[in-house]
Amino acid sequence: MPKITVNNVSLYYEIHGNGSPLVLIEGLGCSKWMWFKQIDELKKHFKVIVFDLRGVGDSEKPDMEYSIKLLADDTAALVAELGFKKVHVLGVSMGGYIAQELALEYPDLVDRLILCSTHYGGPNIVPIPLSTLNIILNGAGLRNALENLRIAMSLNFSDEYLSTHKDEFEQIVKWKFEKPQPFYAYRRQLYAALTFDEEARIHLIKHPTLIMAGKDDKVVPYENALLLHSKIENSEIELFSNAGHMFFIEKAEEVNRKIIEFLTKHIGGDKKWEEKMLM
Repeated sequence: MPKITVNNVSLYYEIHGNGSPLVLIEGLGCSKWMWFKQIDELKKHFKVIVFDLRGVGDSEKPDMEYSIKLLADDTAALVAELGFKKVHVLGVSMGGYIAQELALEYPDLVDRLILCSTHYGGPNIVPIPLSTLNIILNGAGLRNALENLRIAMSLNFSDEYLSTHKDEFEQIVKWKFEKPQPFYAYRRQLYAALTFDEEARIHLIKHPTLIMAGKDDKVVPYENALLLHSKIENSEIELFSNAGHMFFIEKAEEVNRKIIEFLTKHIGGDKKWEEKMLM
């Protein structure tokens, strides 16, 4: 099981494929399973780096204060330790906060930026619906842990997906259930997410940026993608109908195609691409 100790924490990671490096950053409480519809396709075009954030999956789970800045520092240190000096970054939800922080704190490290199902934080975003927030903070209130998890995970998907992909959804729930996140670690990650606020600096991101969201997102309303698009000058936006918070699972074929298109169209004609991306 490959791990690297950076920033005083041991992080699990995987590398798939060849080409320009692309780092995928997971969301709150999620681990590497969430990329099961991305890795096989993206690795045909990129060197895909997936890892578990501190506090989840197969990475170390210290009981200490977490912040998005700390998680971004972890990510930057991991990338450097792996020998890359410039990478594409894709972040989902809380992973999108980390991706923004990387672009702001380590601008030379980030080449192209992809932000999914996310926002820039602070008081002026379109807030999480109260019904969703209650479950995020307190759980579904049932005695059966598996059923609690099933209800919580269902918030990530559109009603259409839940009715037409029951077996796939149950597999996702199983992956999450089989490797539970300690409650203290979940609360540490959650606090980092809830205190994130980069509205005042978000306009400083100048990297080519793709913003994507599902129009049926029950966690981070898609209107936040419009706000991000209005603040990041060099950005484009793609919204997916009949898709929720994890639209990249629901609409994997379309999303993967868009990711590949966005990342490759900017590098055409760059004869020194490998030299720029690798040490």
